Amino acid sequence: MTVQEVFDLRKQGKVEEAYEAARAVYAVDRGPHASSAMFWTAVDVLKMRVTENRMEEARKIYMALERLLPNVKDEKGWMHGAMEKCKEWLERGEKREILLENKPEHLQTGVWGEELATAYLREKGYVILERNWHSKHRDIDIVAQQGECIVFVEVKTRRNSEFADPLTALNYQKQRNMLLAINHYTHCCKLDNPWRFDVITIVGTMGATTPKIDHIEDFALM
Repeated sequence: MTVQEVFDLRKQGKVEEAYEAARAVYAVDRGPHASSAMFWTAVDVLKMRVTENRMEEARKIYMALERLLPNVKDEKGWMHGAMEKCKEWLERGEKREILLENKPEHLQTGVWGEELATAYLREKGYVILERNWHSKHRDIDIVAQQGECIVFVEVKTRRNSEFADPLTALNYQKQRNMLLAINHYTHCCKLDNPWRFDVITIVGTMGATTPKIDHIEDFALM
């Protein structure tokens, strides 16, 4: 594995693979290019760990970055800027930890799932317009935009799929409420953009292994 191959993996969005490849290269090469690859892939993984609520791992990666920073060239200040971003991500994650401690477990799981889904969509290039938009007793988890299309996203999170697939929660009544909420949103915002309804299912546990994320585009409402 070469440094260029590490950056190629990173460009492809293969965060975990790029990080592990960078660690392997850095183990035998402490030169500036290998150090740079190690730094940027570690930043990517730290952001992912915060999103996944794996805060202890994120803190350890931040400390490793602090040790690495003096050994890399940063003539344009980009790496110091990245460190400031990492600090912000950690602070947000720690605030979220405190808020989640006071919520029932099923609500904690739901909040965590919506955070993951939001980060996932941003990584895919979507613009997030709204989160937890409410209309009377109806709500929309995420309203995003992809090009000209407005995307209404329902997030379903489960600790595991052993007993029930997350999609089973999208029964007739839930779908009807979603359609009413979408109609209300487009009317209130005076939107004439094309729109679609997506579902993101997340199966996993906060602070555990990387969750399984499935994105179902253009889910047909009843």
